[in-house]
Amino acid sequence: MLDGLSGPQLSVVIPVGPDDTAWRELLSQLAPQLDARSELLVVATTVEPAEFALRRPSEVPPTRWRWLSCLPGRAAQQNIGATAATGRFLWFLHADSQVEPDVMTVILARCAADPTSLWYFDLHFLPDGPSHMWLNELGARFRSRVLGLPFGDQGLALSRDIFFRLGGFRADLRYGEDHLLVWSARRAGVRVRPVRRIISTSARRYQQRGWLRTTLNHFWLTWRQALPEATAWLRHR
Repeated sequence: MLDGLSGPQLSVVIPVGPDDTAWRELLSQLAPQLDARSELLVVATTVEPAEFALRRPSEVPPTRWRWLSCLPGRAAQQNIGATAATGRFLWFLHADSQVEPDVMTVILARCAADPTSLWYFDLHFLPDGPSHMWLNELGARFRSRVLGLPFGDQGLALSRDIFFRLGGFRADLRYGEDHLLVWSARRAGVRVRPVRRIISTSARRYQQRGWLRTTLNHFWLTWRQALPEATAWLRHR
């Protein structure tokens, strides 16, 4: 049973945008995994829906199952969640993620074994997009495993102390706040390590906007942001 008096070790922070309903499926996967070591915080742009409290497992205290409301902006939402979190480690999950049944035990074990690293999952796309998404999976694996540049949809996890020492997510950007957090970690000497487990995410955006157009746009935005960061990092090594 979950002991409501003991402090959590892992805080799961989930930003939810306007009209986003994917969080319902994610919470159904996370709820059975909550225990005395964990808490869940949804940070949304809407007021708490009645169904959120109804989804809370009976053994989980309300203080471990929270809905926070704020203005739109994923970076700001995640920073608010991190500030409100009480766990030693923060795990940032996109609302359209899908996770494995033992994922919270796994990520907490990784963080506890090496609390000075930033951890990420290997990305898998759900079968709701174009047939070419296996190429994007390979690209994400190369970008994260070889170049050391995981993105936010890969479930970034790190200690709360390191997160705030890095300055959190930059809320003044139109995109790439997760990308720049990883660069900040690398400049600070924080290791970026794979959990070596999979996290799944939707590929609907590629279907709606076109696979090639969306892939090339992501590539361009990434390297436009990465080039000055890589130059500065190499200069100070």
